[in-house]
Amino acid sequence: MAKAEKERQPKKLVAKKTVSRKPAARRATPAATGLTKEYSKKKQACNVTFRLPRVAASDAKSVCLVGDFNNWSIHSHPMKRLKTGDYSITLELEPGREYQFRYLIDEIRWENDWRADKYVRSPYGDSDNSVVIV
Repeated sequence: MAKAEKERQPKKLVAKKTVSRKPAARRATPAATGLTKEYSKKKQACNVTFRLPRVAASDAKSVCLVGDFNNWSIHSHPMKRLKTGDYSITLELEPGREYQFRYLIDEIRWENDWRADKYVRSPYGDSDNSVVIV
């Protein structure tokens, strides 16, 4: 066959075998950051875990949780640095309330929770506060 004749003929399609692969194991997602709530059986108390991701405070030496629940004391609730670099703390809060809060990084920089239940304007007017609804 001549070269031109070969080019005019339709090409044969070859069926490829597909390899079945199991989905890769899932890593911890950003959902692991933010707020998690666990209510007591009678809903008389709620353990709220606050978690600030490492990207929000990668070079921090300290992070404190500050809010309504501690009269905005900047030293009352220091957060623990986890192996992942995230910061975490769990508090027992009274259900049926909304609590405003923020994270204080190295006693100079304020950060909101990226997954707060909502945000409200600060009484100082220059920023918003995070809110957890329990």
